[in-house]
Formats: sequence, structure tokens, C-alpha cells
Amino acid sequence: MTARSAKAAGPRPARRPSTVRKPRGGRTPSGPRGLHARLRRAWDRPLTAYYLILGGSLLITVLGLVMVYSASQIKALQSGLAPTYFFRKQLLAAVLGGGLLLAASRMSVRLHRGLAYPLLAVSVFLMCLVQIPGIGVAVNGNQNWISLGGPFQMQPSEFAKLALVLWGADLLARKQDKRLLVQWKHLLVPLIPVAFLLLGLIMLGGDMGTAIILTAILFGLLWLAGAPTRLFVGVLGAATLIGALLIKTSANRMSRLACIGATDPGPGDQCWQAVHGIYALASGGFFGSGLGASMEKWGELPEPHTDFIFAITGEELGLAGTLSVLALFAALGYAGIRVAGRTEDPFVRYAAGGVTTWITAQAVINIGAVLGLLPIAGVPLPLFSYGGSALLPTMFAIGLLIAFARNEPAARAALAMRQPVFGRRQAGVRWKTMRRRVKKRPSGER
Repeated sequence: MTARSAKAAGPRPARRPSTVRKPRGGRTPSGPRGLHARLRRAWDRPLTAYYLILGGSLLITVLGLVMVYSASQIKALQSGLAPTYFFRKQLLAAVLGGGLLLAASRMSVRLHRGLAYPLLAVSVFLMCLVQIPGIGVAVNGNQNWISLGGPFQMQPSEFAKLALVLWGADLLARKQDKRLLVQWKHLLVPLIPVAFLLLGLIMLGGDMGTAIILTAILFGLLWLAGAPTRLFVGVLGAATLIGALLIKTSANRMSRLACIGATDPGPGDQCWQAVHGIYALASGGFFGSGLGASMEKWGELPEPHTDFIFAITGEELGLAGTLSVLALFAALGYAGIRVAGRTEDPFVRYAAGGVTTWITAQAVINIGAVLGLLPIAGVPLPLFSYGGSALLPTMFAIGLLIAFARNEPAARAALAMRQPVFGRRQAGVRWKTMRRRVKKRPSGER
């Protein structure tokens, strides 16, 4: 070839270095790197949070029903009731809660925001009724219940958690739209006064455990709203000071604080519940003694089906069972954080973050108390412990997270692609299963 013809042909394309090779067919490389890549793609899918929230909450609820049945039989028989008494009440609450979850998951964000003020007003009204003699009912020294007739009671403070989440999220979202959250007075007022009103009504009944959860929700909302560090630390310091004062002035709370890490019941058996919770966990081993074979529920461990159901779970299902419960709560918390972090709607971000803070903080406080790492606060394990008043608002809150996860643009598109096409018709188009779509032909055309 002459120099002229070579010039006309143009420069030759550069060869790709032999060291760079693409996997054939775009396949993921095998080995640990391939496994990591596949897991990362699975976590990044649009419907991951949706499935984690739905599946995790249902698994926790079903496992909780099984453990309530197992842990409450002896307690029911000792009270002269049928062995399935507590299980039947919890099953009824779970069915009603499932209806609330389904309703909340189908409601629009606008309707959720519309429920904020009515729910807050009803919660405050009911908590005021609790303090009226003859209406309020005291349980274990705390007057936080209202009798509904027969064996049914309601604890309004449990609904106050949901009310604070919805109302606080709506308030902060409206102020953010008006760009008022840069001023500390708009960040704190009226959020802090209303939260203190709820806390005061709860503490009138002596329920410090629920007050701690409400405080955690308040801090979660302030954190999501971008409260300055000095302001956040100031509010946290004030809450810590008030909490320390309330603990110092109560002999019962001081004894609970003294039982952290206890290995002996102590004088007057003041640490009996904490120690026997550790005994239950220790006797379970890796795989437990078997479902229904707990020894501590035979009168040794107080509240085996409510506050200390995690201890019975460890005794009957072992370390494998308790780690499974922890993994489900961790997945639920991760999914909630993901929903709050990926949305552009400020109300969705605050509400999802508030619900995640509520469920995660309550689970940590309950499990920490059973493990002897935290004082016994008397709060149930969310979705797991016996108690309809706690289960109903929690399942509605899970429905909120499901609705928010479904409404992400990518998740909405993925769900739309999975809708059944049987019998679906569009203008001039016929859909057939397992076939490409074909246009309708006019009558008589071949």
C-alpha cells in the first residue's frame, strides 16, 4: 500500500489492551466480588424497602402471636382463665391491626396529614379522661388505662405516639415549605410545648417508659428537621435533667436503675424480674428448650407475655430465635431509614423518620432491659408483645411506612409493571397472556 492510499484510509483504530476483558454476556463475576455485587443490586432495587417493611412486620407479628400463646398459657390458668385467653385477645387485635395497616397503606399522603390534628386532639382528650376517678383504671401502679367494658381496656398514651409523629411531621413540613425552620423559635414552638403537654399527661399516670419513647420521637423529629447541635444538646440536657429528677424522687425507679446487670435478686427480691429474665435467656442455649417448654413462665418470671416475652423467646427458641427477632427489627429499621432518606416530600421524611425512631427505640429499650443492659422501663416489644393498645397504633404506623415506600417513583413504576394483564384492554389494543400484543383488526379484515 502506498503512503497516499494509507493516508486516505485514515488512522487505524487503537487496539484494546489485552489486560482488559469484559465478562461475556454482561455476567457478574463469580466469587466474593460477584456475591457482593449481586447483594448490592438486590439492596438497591426500588421495591426492597417495600418488601422489607411488609415482610418483616408480618413475620414479627406472626412470631409474636406464637410466643404470646406459648408464654401466656400458664398465666391464664393461674388466673382461672382458659389457656388461650390472652392469645385470642391478641389475635383479635392483630386482625383489627391488619385492617388498619391495609387502610393506612392505601391512604394518600394528603389524608394522612389530615388525620394529624384530629388524632392529637382525641389523644389529649382521652389522656385527660384517664385521670378522672371512675374512668381511669390503674394497672401495676400506673393509671394510664380506660376500661371499655368487660375484659377490654385501652391505653391512650400508645396512640399519643402516633399522634405526635403525624402532627409533628405535618407541622415541620409546613414550616419547611415556608422556610421558617432556620429560626430556632419556629423549630421549637409549638412542637416542644405540645410534646411536653403529652409527656405531662403521661407522667401523671406514672408511666415513665412511654414518656421515654415519646421523648425519643421528639428528638428524632428535631434531628430530621436539622436542629443546630447546641439547640439539640440543650433540649437533650433539659430532658436528661428532668428524667434524673423523676427517677431520684421515686424509690421504684431507683430500684430498677440499681438492677442493671444484676445477677442476684438482692434484698427484698427487688431485682427478681431482671435476674430471672437472664436465667431464661441463659437456659435456652443455641436452639432453645423447645416451643412451649419454658420453665420460667411457670410463675418465676413476672410478665412473661408482655414486657419479658423476649426472655421466653430466648428460653424456648434459643439464640437462633432471638437473633432472628433482632434481624427482623434491624431490617425494619433499615427500610424505614431508606424510605425517609430517598423521598423529596418533607412530610414523608419526617413521618417515616419518626415511625422508625419510635419502633427502633422501643425495641432497643425493651430488649436492653431483658438483657440487663438498661433499666426495666415497662414498654412492650413492638408488634411482638401482648397488648392490643400497643399493637393497633404500631400496625397503623407500619401501614404508613408501606404507603410511603409504595409511593416512591421507582417503586410505583415497578409495581405498575407487575399488575396482572388478564383481560386488560386499551384503545385498539388487545392484551394476551404469553403473547405479544396485537392491534385489533376491523371486522372482516384478515
